[in-house]
Amino acid sequence: MTAIDLDRWQFGITTVYHFIFVPLTIGLAPLVALLQSFWVKTGKDEWYRLTRFFGKLLLINFALGIVTGIVQEFQFGMNWSEYSRFVGDIFGAPLAMEALAAFFIESTFLGIWIFGWGRLAKGVHLACAWLVAFAVNLSAFFILSANSFMQYPVGAKINPATSRAEMASLGQVLFSKLSLSTFWHTISTSFVVAGTFMAGIAIWKMVKEHRAGNIEVANVYRKAGKVGTVCIIIAGISLIFSGHHQAQEMIELQPTKMAAAEALCVTPAEGQGAPFTVAAFGTCQKGQGYDGVSKIVEVPDLLSFLATYDAHAQVKGADTLRAEFAKAFPNNQVDPIPNVMATFWSFRLMMGFGIFSALLALTALILLWRKKPSSGKWLKFIAGLSLPMPFLGAAFGWIFTEMGRQPWIVYPIYNNGNIKTSISLLTQNANSTVVSGWEVGLTVVLFTLLYLVLACFWFYLMKKFTNKGLDLAEQPPVRGADLDTSKPLTFAY
Repeated sequence: MTAIDLDRWQFGITTVYHFIFVPLTIGLAPLVALLQSFWVKTGKDEWYRLTRFFGKLLLINFALGIVTGIVQEFQFGMNWSEYSRFVGDIFGAPLAMEALAAFFIESTFLGIWIFGWGRLAKGVHLACAWLVAFAVNLSAFFILSANSFMQYPVGAKINPATSRAEMASLGQVLFSKLSLSTFWHTISTSFVVAGTFMAGIAIWKMVKEHRAGNIEVANVYRKAGKVGTVCIIIAGISLIFSGHHQAQEMIELQPTKMAAAEALCVTPAEGQGAPFTVAAFGTCQKGQGYDGVSKIVEVPDLLSFLATYDAHAQVKGADTLRAEFAKAFPNNQVDPIPNVMATFWSFRLMMGFGIFSALLALTALILLWRKKPSSGKWLKFIAGLSLPMPFLGAAFGWIFTEMGRQPWIVYPIYNNGNIKTSISLLTQNANSTVVSGWEVGLTVVLFTLLYLVLACFWFYLMKKFTNKGLDLAEQPPVRGADLDTSKPLTFAY
């Protein structure tokens, strides 16, 4: 394997691993703040205990997210130094804003929230929880704006003296149509992940306690299950609309990604709609008009209708797009079509794993609102099975987003066949020229082993505190009362 292969593997491994924690933190932080709001509003201890229970799980996840995310920042300057040299003036701006504004807010107020129980007034302490939730989502906005620039590099210009891209408009970088739609879709995904996490654990614990005869405890978990279920339904509807909007935007801005995602090798004749392919195997081999894909199930004209609301609208295939990019980049011998099977199946797996969250939501919607919730083992099985599925769906979503952009690390601006070539960069030209392959290979092995160890700790802690469950003996703290200073001041409080 070459250095560029290893660089991509390293960044891919760290990104997918890091993104296990990110959507859960983004969605769970507001949900924990919501649980605390119910406690402050109603004064009922059950909401306090649920806040503490899910708050601990949030903190474990937050810590691992920080550790794994920092590594990615350094990779931009080391393994991908040519990329940083070319667009660092632009790409670095939202990253700096994320670190100096959003991350400082969330980390500061998270610390106050952790150690503020019984030391701050209820309203002030609750405000800290909501500030953490706001800052976590603000952090996501800045990161997604930076990533969206790589997908759609607006707001930049080339300095002819340095041959580097420079910022032309910060507003265009932060608020491009792609960054806004990406933020909408990612936040929706995060709330589906967090809702499934809360509902899955709550329903699993509810059935377990109900079967053990602890009806009072089961009813407390039932309340958290309702909150998680409502979150899945609302976020799921938003996810469907945002995903549809992004797919239409993709055909406009990144047609090569959509051609690969639908295994559309040949452009249909004028007046003939493009089909939606359910399953396919093969590849659109390089060569004008060559279709090497075996399609299992096709729905005629559906892709054209979804893309434009016109069943007979033309959607460009790989053959037409190859000709357009060859004309725009006459000296580029790299195939502009990404790996078809990786893009095709990651797109479908992204959507497919979301079905499990919908199954959990529909089942819980029927059962949790009954006076006597079901205690059947099958409900516990559905809850347990659904837990990892949105995480996998989110991971495949990022694999699709990043692999579908290839072979560019900065995708050229595409406008109906008119391609802006100045601000674009091939992935093969973006990595460091001085970091050797063996150095990258060594760090790939070390990072993978280290992340495996961290994953074991994460799973152990999450399982430990989940199994421990609610502490019914714990009473809400009273401000001004004597605090037990004999206990160490730890995050578990």
